[in-house]
Amino acid sequence: MRRSPAVLVFAAVALLGACNKQQAASSAPEQAAAPAATPSEPTPEQAKAILATLPAAYQNADLENGKHKFAQCAACHTATQGGPNMTGPNLYGVFGRKAGSKADYDYSDGMKAQSFTWDADHVNTWITDPRAMIANTKMTFAGLKDPKDRADLIGYLAVQTTPAK
Repeated sequence: MRRSPAVLVFAAVALLGACNKQQAASSAPEQAAAPAATPSEPTPEQAKAILATLPAAYQNADLENGKHKFAQCAACHTATQGGPNMTGPNLYGVFGRKAGSKADYDYSDGMKAQSFTWDADHVNTWITDPRAMIANTKMTFAGLKDPKDRADLIGYLAVQTTPAK
């Protein structure tokens, strides 16, 4: 059976990619170094400094639990710098931003009509029950009822979405 050149090129690229992955894995040092913080993952010192800027109720947030709770949000939102909008807007830089004002996202009329600026307390009210806060929002999330989970999520969100200074 004769193969087309395109199929052969695709197969060659796939094999080379697999070889490179295998080579990279085999050349990794025996003992892994401590993971370096990436632009989307602040250092522990930066996280502590960001949490210190929040009201007292959020300063002792369990960031691991917050990350776990954010998994629900990640179905509709990204939270990294330059991340895409999805069903909901990218949340990077949300703290300190006027509600409904992210230029490249098409908000509901209810959200566009808001005049508040996002802060920890507004986010807390929002994630408790979005439709109670803004009746005609596009957000279908039913809400996060546990106050500790909300505080942890808000702490995590603040740490992940606050631009480095």
